[in-house]
Amino acid sequence: MSEVVHTPRVFSGIQPSGGLTLGNYLGAMKRFVDMQEDVAETIYCMVDMHAITVWQDPDKLARATRELCAGYIASGLDPDKSILFNQSQVAEHAQLAWIFNCVARMGWMQRMTQFKDKAGKNAQNASLGLFAYPALMAADILVYHTTHVPVGEDQKQHLELTRDIAMKFNHDYGVDFFPLTEPVIEGAATRVMSLRDGSKKMSKSDPSDMSRINLTDDAETIAKKIRKAKTDPEPLPSEAEGLEDRPEARNLVNIYAALSDQSVEAVMREVGGKAFSEFKPMLADLAVAKMAPISGEMAKLMQDQAEIDRILADGADRARAIAAPILKKTYEIVGMVGA
Repeated sequence: MSEVVHTPRVFSGIQPSGGLTLGNYLGAMKRFVDMQEDVAETIYCMVDMHAITVWQDPDKLARATRELCAGYIASGLDPDKSILFNQSQVAEHAQLAWIFNCVARMGWMQRMTQFKDKAGKNAQNASLGLFAYPALMAADILVYHTTHVPVGEDQKQHLELTRDIAMKFNHDYGVDFFPLTEPVIEGAATRVMSLRDGSKKMSKSDPSDMSRINLTDDAETIAKKIRKAKTDPEPLPSEAEGLEDRPEARNLVNIYAALSDQSVEAVMREVGGKAFSEFKPMLADLAVAKMAPISGEMAKLMQDQAEIDRILADGADRARAIAAPILKKTYEIVGMVGA
């Protein structure tokens, strides 16, 4: 059997659970924009079906979905170049997920570390959706025959599961139908850490607002948070190796590198030997220059929710045009009559 060559296509998504941060921007959205220019087809989703694996206030979910779309566009995603939509508008995601629920094995799901982390000690009370959502994630990706997915390190395990599901489906039905999607994990700040504790990921759920930069923060607030970010008393080293065992220093350098589109090594050549009293103003100026315009554009876009809904509906139509024939062929392979 000759190997099937799939059209290069990128898919990724973010949960619309509210409170976009610098971590979302550097870890995902900035990379989405870069790939929009490099790959023929880019599809970016607001994964609202994933969001409801834990209870969401309906009004807040609707607002967060529109705000995420605004964040995508304000960050540089062009709805004419990339397909932007919310997951629940394209039924093929859920339809393929059911088939993948029947392909995936319980043991695979039980090994998912994110389920263990999110469910904690109360796993018996977690939703079935939270347990099974890696199969839905696999469907999100494979319903478009996606070849590449930009993800953070924390999602790498789920991409490996997606590949396992694709391989098992292809093997079980004797086909070469679903691609083995490649994760794209690169960049200086694919995992942005808290400004108050360099050992913890930057998160909207942290009780301290000073721990994160929100995409809705104005210039003054961004600069203040950078100035007050936790550091250590030593000057910055001249080489990246010197950042080991200095998590706060490493985090701020990574943020600077990502915002300035430089490698960490290049940044160290620029700032090595400087005290944080010199480096923090440099980082604050850079963060304000890059992030404040995004905040302003998001606020502007959120004033016209009808236009956001139009963009999402148009994106869903375009997404469905790709997904529907792939799902139809999947049904035929499985033996579902009338597909």
